[in-house]
Amino acid sequence: MTGLVGQRERTGLGGRTGPPAWAVLLVVCAGQFLVVLDVSVVNVALPSMRTALGLGQTGQQWVVNAYALTFAGFMLLGGRAADLFGRKRIFLTGLALFTAASLAGGLARDPWMLITARAVQGLGSAVLAPTTLSILTTSFPEGAERTRAIGTWTAVGAGGGAAGGLVGGLLTDYLSWRWVLLVNVPVGALVLAGAFLWITESRGAAGRRLDVPGAVLVTGGVAALAYGIAESESHGWTSVDSALPLAAGAALLAAFVTVEARTAQPLMPLRLFRIRSVSAGNAVLLAGGAAMFSTWYFLSLYMQNVLHYSPVRTGVAFLPHTAAIVVGSKLAPRLMSLVDARLVSAAGGAMAAGGLAWQSHLGVHSGYLATIALPGALTMLGAGLLMTPVAAAATSGVAMGEQGLVSGLLNTSRQLGGALGLTILATAAVDRTRSRASGGDSAAQALTSGYGLAFALGAVFLAAAAVLVALLPAPAPKPASAPAR
Repeated sequence: MTGLVGQRERTGLGGRTGPPAWAVLLVVCAGQFLVVLDVSVVNVALPSMRTALGLGQTGQQWVVNAYALTFAGFMLLGGRAADLFGRKRIFLTGLALFTAASLAGGLARDPWMLITARAVQGLGSAVLAPTTLSILTTSFPEGAERTRAIGTWTAVGAGGGAAGGLVGGLLTDYLSWRWVLLVNVPVGALVLAGAFLWITESRGAAGRRLDVPGAVLVTGGVAALAYGIAESESHGWTSVDSALPLAAGAALLAAFVTVEARTAQPLMPLRLFRIRSVSAGNAVLLAGGAAMFSTWYFLSLYMQNVLHYSPVRTGVAFLPHTAAIVVGSKLAPRLMSLVDARLVSAAGGAMAAGGLAWQSHLGVHSGYLATIALPGALTMLGAGLLMTPVAAAATSGVAMGEQGLVSGLLNTSRQLGGALGLTILATAAVDRTRSRASGGDSAAQALTSGYGLAFALGAVFLAAAAVLVALLPAPAPKPASAPAR
């Protein structure tokens, strides 16, 4: 059998000869890189955005969360749309929307314009991201070949998140914060051209409709919960400002579950959670996402607000993180061929938790190597080992017509964990910072204490993810080798 990126060609719909595997993988991974890059690329630019547009502390958080929440809330809809209307068509639609919103965000003149553009970017990403994984899972046969493809997809996506700091720093320092968004326009146009040429159209079940009410309910519920948690920073958990949105969010999510249980064509068929690999995989990604997305956010703020790194120096400081997560994601498939995939994933989760626990001991005058590079590399290496086996396990044994839905569900759990995790950790960090500042600590000491608490809580989330890996089903036994003749 030729390699994953060899010149082997595929048979498309109607018996047509499809594009080579490397071309499909290239386009899909480029799309995934873009959407994950935009989760973290703005982190380094936040101080510059704050100065240019007058963003407050809550406004900075919502530049990140507006993207993450719409990304998470509409991803199930995007995954189902890919199954119903064609994966290529939905990929192109999502990428076009993402690119147009990037242009609008880069030209924003007021905070509300930037936050709105980020929300629309998240919507485009929600349509695009699950489609990238479903294209892979329907283009590569289940087994070692698909696992290698998912490993590459995971590495590129994770590398996009880690590389966001470097890209954002370079663009902010040498051009402007606006270019962290405007750079998506030419790159998006190139990926659109490649997708049009190389991706073959495919779809799942026909004659179904989209569950738009379900998408609205789940998105509204998640957004209300995040808003209520954020408001607790200023008003406390028992105030009307916090309790009302929290109650509304819980009610909307309960209504979502009720609608999904009764509708004939649900956005999220609850029966999928009876598949052990799907339910366990989503639980792991939810817990892991709560920690990983917050890591880049708080580390960027720590380096610039406490250590006074420039945007470029901050971005360069993330290089060990980028290299480590790519190595972990590419190493995982090799290890999975030797030992139980659950062991690989659990060891990765424990390693990542240890890295964040180490990082939580940062100080006002800490050195780069011991405080940022080494613990960060350990965290990201573990994250790469954690995520790849989970994604491979959760998509195995799922019907072809539901690959987009399951892919959307997995991405939703990761992004939802990231959005809610950021809100929870930011609330805890701000509360600790205020408490230490009122107790007489300097601004730098108070900020450092808050960031350290956020990393410690992130370590708890990753430890939980490592434990939840045990719920994944055991991998299918390998077929016995044919006897030698």
